[in-house]
Amino acid sequence: MTTVLLVAVFAFAGAYAFINGFHDVSNSVAAAIRTRALTPGVAVVLASVFNLLGALMSTALALVLADLFVKLPEGSNGLGILIAALAAACAWGLWTWWRRMPSSSTHALVGGIVGSAAASPLVGGPGVSESFRLLWDQIALPLLLSPVIAFVLAYLLVYPVMWLMRYSSLRRGDAGNRIAQSVLSAAFSLGHGMQDGQRTMAVLVLGLAAAGYSTGGGIPWGVQVFAGVALAVGALFGGWRITHTLGYRLVRIDPLRGMSAQAVATGMLFLGGLWLHIPLSSTQTMTSAVVGAGANRRFAAVRFIPLREILFTWLVTAPAAALLGGIFLLALSPLL
Repeated sequence: MTTVLLVAVFAFAGAYAFINGFHDVSNSVAAAIRTRALTPGVAVVLASVFNLLGALMSTALALVLADLFVKLPEGSNGLGILIAALAAACAWGLWTWWRRMPSSSTHALVGGIVGSAAASPLVGGPGVSESFRLLWDQIALPLLLSPVIAFVLAYLLVYPVMWLMRYSSLRRGDAGNRIAQSVLSAAFSLGHGMQDGQRTMAVLVLGLAAAGYSTGGGIPWGVQVFAGVALAVGALFGGWRITHTLGYRLVRIDPLRGMSAQAVATGMLFLGGLWLHIPLSSTQTMTSAVVGAGANRRFAAVRFIPLREILFTWLVTAPAAALLGGIFLLALSPLL
């Protein structure tokens, strides 16, 4: 039975990475498509390729996350917690995509793990509450702070960029900013692959450990490729519903501010993934940066009704995923 559950963990992890890819690709391409720096087809292919490269580039964050996530019990109980958490994250990702709302796949995953782990004692499983505080300090808190930081940095970055371009004509400046956006869109996708690809790797390592398989303290190459390919294939599907929200409904943005937002979001993803080794939500980082850069223009450029809907979605993502995770674990309990 343990082997069957481990196969299910891999299947749900692949589905999670796939949904993550087409759900979050909008973060990479929305601003570039809106300002016509890239065509939609080129933008999506570029995002897919660089997501795969990012997932294959580093495993340091995955190792940290595998150590910081909830300490799972061995055997079927631990695997059941992962399956329920991944199913909850997938369900929430599909729902928010259908509602055209950008939301954090990482918040959904963390919420799902907390909810399913909390429900484990209700079905006779071991309690895992001792790691919840570490989960908050090292994972949830950075995810909550990153939108505020991204908004402020993007708002402020517009000023030096405008000063540097003060002698350029509007046409020449827009052309240069579109070129920069194209480069930054690829770089952001690389950072997204590093951040989100390694979350899937961490979950798979936890699954292997719960099933009794040793990974030797590292990330197996097959796990890395599996996570990267699933993420890249998902990105090829485009996620156009959320792209429309970010690029057209939320903020009226020009090439200069689009480039500024992408520069801030890209820098934060690389900083978190390569240096600080902390998870950052690409969705919340990019959305907040776009709003911050757009707000610098004038507040009329930000449409507050969709912004309010997005903020509400962010607030309920983790609790909703936790509730779903608990329900799924209770439904799965007869098989554990």
